[in-house]
Amino acid sequence: MSECNARASLPSPPEVDVYQLSIVLLSIMSAIWPAPEPPVSERWHAWPVAQIFPATVPGVSPSGARVTYVLAGVAPEAPCRTAFQPAAVRRGCRVALRATYADSTQTFVATVGIAVLDLPGRDYLRVGRPATVRPVAFPRGPAERFGERQYFAGVVLRSDERYVVATAAGYADGRPYQPGDRLVPRLRDTARQLATELDRTLTR
Repeated sequence: MSECNARASLPSPPEVDVYQLSIVLLSIMSAIWPAPEPPVSERWHAWPVAQIFPATVPGVSPSGARVTYVLAGVAPEAPCRTAFQPAAVRRGCRVALRATYADSTQTFVATVGIAVLDLPGRDYLRVGRPATVRPVAFPRGPAERFGERQYFAGVVLRSDERYVVATAAGYADGRPYQPGDRLVPRLRDTARQLATELDRTLTR
């Protein structure tokens, strides 16, 4: 067999799909070198919603028993003046994120609001029934009757970062707040624990 015929009988090398190969290489590189973590001040829009507002948040009851707060729904981004009561955040608030949680017994509900500020600034912790985030109701669930008249307890927490995290907590049965109503420790803890945990999630 001549040299020419031998070369002609050899199988041709397989074609390489350059595009598919580049996708594979990028996937491998992403696994080895993951994207850098965004700075704390940019996490509010760089992170997925499920990372800012987890499906469940752990807590502890006054007796020491473990409590789970379950996400009822996430509201669309809103202007601060819509999402917060006027005295809850200072000037320079850019946008607000809100979600509502219910405890696993569906007895208590609480809206968590995150105000994104232009500049950081530490402030004191306000507890009790302060001016806070406006509650968000979600239909067909424990938070369907939750509104501004229904919140009994709240927390406003501002850290050194560009966020204010605030909560408004009440009962899932829709009972309205009346001045002088006794605040049960479990309800106060719901407001405090959700504010603390979501602030820690966003800023740690």
